[in-house]
Order: sequence, then structure tokens, then C-alpha cells
Amino acid sequence: MAGRPTTPVVVPAVVAEVAAGRRVDPVWRNELGGLTFELGAGDEHVFMKWSPPGGPDLAVEAERLQWARRLVVVPEVVALGADDEGSWLVTVALPGTSATAPRWGAEPTTAVDAIGEGLRALHDALPVDGCPWSWSVAARGGSEDGAPAIDRMVVCHGDACAPNTLLDDRGQWVGHVDLGHLGIADRWADLAVATWSTVWNYGPGHEARLLDAYGVRPDHERTEFYRWLWDHGID
Repeated sequence: MAGRPTTPVVVPAVVAEVAAGRRVDPVWRNELGGLTFELGAGDEHVFMKWSPPGGPDLAVEAERLQWARRLVVVPEVVALGADDEGSWLVTVALPGTSATAPRWGAEPTTAVDAIGEGLRALHDALPVDGCPWSWSVAARGGSEDGAPAIDRMVVCHGDACAPNTLLDDRGQWVGHVDLGHLGIADRWADLAVATWSTVWNYGPGHEARLLDAYGVRPDHERTEFYRWLWDHGID
């Protein structure tokens, strides 16, 4: 399962090199063995993603971040590279904390409101016209036979799980991270996963609140379909 590492992590050589003596804190491990590290603090505070061979192409995420950053708050890319051991992406740390930080786990309604409002703001800000990527059912390798009719096409986040929204000290959303799958799709491709993640991260009972904060009525057919697509690894 993806999450903060609970066992010791071997720090790749390139991560130690980039850290250059700064504090190195492993903050995330994904299902494919990829790692995210928090390096340093203050003015030198950055995050570094490292992906083993065969893992996600981090250059893909870098390109999306640079495109989206014109209109929404996402991390600034400062370094990108690859060698025989893996690839890496370094971004400037944004202000705020993840919506799944311990404080927000204790205040789930505040976090859920922020996630819904932040996702709506992202969908409204990014232009479908001019977005070079698709995250449609067909683009994800699925079959459009049996897929629900499109509700509203937007530029989707692509991984709208709770940890990827950042909150300030007041509980307001301030930015988004992990945009490696950003692309055009029905907004329910994001909403189905965002609501689902409230169950994983805060327990049952928050899905309707997120939809209220976003500003949309529940849609069980589209929710079930896009959760099925996500659960079958079609991303």
C-alpha cells in the first residue's frame, strides 16, 4: 500500500547527493517502489521524488506541473534527471500541509471542505482548450462501451486523493501536488476518487460533504464507473 514508510528506507545515492548534507526525511512510498523525500527546511526546503527503473516517468509529471503552474498553485520544478538506478524530480516545497496530516485527521470536516473547494477551483481554472493531455476512458486504456455519458469535461487532477491537497493553518486549500496523470476527462473521474479517499483517510460519512463543497449533486452511476476504472489500475 502507498503511504508514509513505516520501515527503514535506503536513501538512493542521488538523493543524498542532492540533499548535500541537508536533513533527508522519507515521506511517501508508492506501490511500485517509488519514494518521496523531504529535504532541508526554510529557504532550502524541497521535495524529491525518486522512481526506480520501470516506474513512472517523472518527466511526464514535470511537464504537467510546468503547464498547470501558470494558472493554479502547484510545485515549481527545479531539477529533473535520470541514471541507471532510477529517475528523480525535485520541486520547491509549497506552504501548507497535506490534508491527511495528523491535525486534519482530527478535523476531517475542515479537510473535506477544503478538498472539495480546491478541486472545484482547479477544474474551473485550467482550460480544456489548449491542454495537451487526455485522461479519458480511452486514453487510460479502458473501453468506452458502457461508460456513462460525459457530465462535464475538465482538466482533471488525475490523482485527487486527499493527501494531494494542501491546507494552510486556517484549513483553507492552498495548492495541489502529484499531477502526473493530469489531463482532460469527465470531472467525475476526479470526484469519484476524491470522495472515495475520504473513506480511506477519515472514515465513512464525508462523501456528500465533499460534493457539497465542490458544488455538485451525487451521481452514483458515474461514481461507481470511475471507481471501477481506478480500482482496476486503468490510470
